[in-house]
Amino acid sequence: MCGIVGYIGKEDCINPLVAGLTSLEYRGYDSAGIAILNGDSLKVLKDEGKLSRLKDLLKKNELCSNIGIGHTRWATHGAPSKENAHPHTCCQDKIAVVHNGIIENHSVLREDLIKKGHKFSSETDTEIIAHLIEDFYEGDLKAAVSKAIGFLKGSFALVVMSSDNPKLIVTAKQDSPMVLGIGKNANLVASDIPALLGQTREMIIMDNGEMAVLGQDSYQIIDFDGNPVNKAIAHISWDQEAAEKGGFEDFMLKEIHEQPVAVRETLRGLIDDDGTVNLKELKIDSSRIKDINRVVIIACGTSYHAGLVGNSAIESWARIPVELDIASEFRYRNLLVDDKTLVIAITQSGETADTLAGLRSAKDKGAIVVAVTNVVGSSVTREADGLIYTHAGPEIGVAATKTFTSQIAALYVIALFIAQVKGRLTNEEIKKRSVKLWDIPELIKQALTQEENIKKIAQKYAKKPDFLFLGRGLGVPIALEGALKLKEISYIHAEGCAAGEMKHGPIALIDDDCPVVVVATNSATIDKVKANTEEVKARNAQIIAVVNEGNHIFDGVADDLLFVPEISDIFSPIINIIPLQLFAYYVAKAKGCNVDQPRNLAKSVTVE
Repeated sequence: MCGIVGYIGKEDCINPLVAGLTSLEYRGYDSAGIAILNGDSLKVLKDEGKLSRLKDLLKKNELCSNIGIGHTRWATHGAPSKENAHPHTCCQDKIAVVHNGIIENHSVLREDLIKKGHKFSSETDTEIIAHLIEDFYEGDLKAAVSKAIGFLKGSFALVVMSSDNPKLIVTAKQDSPMVLGIGKNANLVASDIPALLGQTREMIIMDNGEMAVLGQDSYQIIDFDGNPVNKAIAHISWDQEAAEKGGFEDFMLKEIHEQPVAVRETLRGLIDDDGTVNLKELKIDSSRIKDINRVVIIACGTSYHAGLVGNSAIESWARIPVELDIASEFRYRNLLVDDKTLVIAITQSGETADTLAGLRSAKDKGAIVVAVTNVVGSSVTREADGLIYTHAGPEIGVAATKTFTSQIAALYVIALFIAQVKGRLTNEEIKKRSVKLWDIPELIKQALTQEENIKKIAQKYAKKPDFLFLGRGLGVPIALEGALKLKEISYIHAEGCAAGEMKHGPIALIDDDCPVVVVATNSATIDKVKANTEEVKARNAQIIAVVNEGNHIFDGVADDLLFVPEISDIFSPIINIIPLQLFAYYVAKAKGCNVDQPRNLAKSVTVE
């Protein structure tokens, strides 16, 4: 996944394609490529690395065409390489495809196509789309694409061109963004608005279940059943910078709002339709997991807080001891790990130096190592025995948001997988929890509807010098993460701790200038949390409480309430963090801080 651009018109397509891809560089990518019509055949140019390498190829080839498609790739299936870069073509090189999303059933489709004689040249899920379209092609590209997408399971925004149909581009959208650009003597398509602004400001936002057929002076939109769809053209007045942020003021806010999609994409392909957990991408034999007697999780920063949630889920469902370690401390101990120990290394970037060092120490002792990361081809992917990717997409803001919730989602799946392999939960119990996992993206959307209320509350407290965050049970990881988010981007001193530990020191900090944020949704501990809250209230603290909608237990105790939709306690952290991310964001904005690039911080910590 990453950036898509397509052009058909009267002018040369090279400049619009390159300009469009350049405008999408901010999203991050590992390779880039284009396909154009060169005479009667397709010409594909692509390479690993920066766009400058693609531009050099274009200079050497001196191509000119009025139709083409382009792509910048962020690897999801297959490592970053020239072979895995888009566009991908079919056996006869007559059909070219660029694609964002994840095809969950790509392995099955690949096997079927190989049996029919198709030959593949990459490891990607995208290449199967080109071959599938070829399999159905009988002279009508639109019809072939329509038939092919009926066999795709997962998310996709795809753009297709064919040397046999030189006067049209066909697109299709399901759960991955796509926008059409309506120009003068040209029509365009892209994954994001910024890619089109250099050519037109008249755009159509495609919805799920829609296809479009673009010609030089015409366009047609239909649904997947072939029925015409009438859509209004929108005039986009954003400037380039605003467009890169999707209309949001900052990347961080954009990424907070992307969490429903990020979590859903992480879950895709990991859980089958019948609720069974399917970790084929783990590439570790189930028998090895069945034999483990202990789990160790290592991580740093926000990933460590995700690990706290994973710790509880694994112990609750798989009934196996779990130890959580800060990665920078892990390798300095006299490690008690062996071939019956599963070590889970969590690193957003896949390059965190301390986590990599801990992973190596564990492997030296014979442990099985599984990495949870957001970056295909990163160092951790080459060193771990097995991998789970959080398909959150590029995260530009330094403070982790969507990668945090995606990590938690991945850890829930790992916990269910261990429980499934070890027989700790019945198939029905696994399915019940899997269904609840699929509910999470919609619940995150509901939590985001409280944004305006949270903004007002944040502005009220923005001048406070100190904050204390409290929680019990699964409220503790969120208290810690909430405090971390606030200090990272607003530079306000914030401390998170277990509410039961408050009287062992932190309560000494409490006065009327130190607000207390309480995570109070866990049904098993809510009465004790309320008692702790009343203790700090008696010492003049102002109280901000994260509570379930409809729960009035903190009425009259809390000064302000942050509401979240109700969900089972075990899943509550992934919902409860949403208002605290927004709270930290709006406090920082009220102070005039740079939320995307906080001082002294880096996105990837590559030194120990």
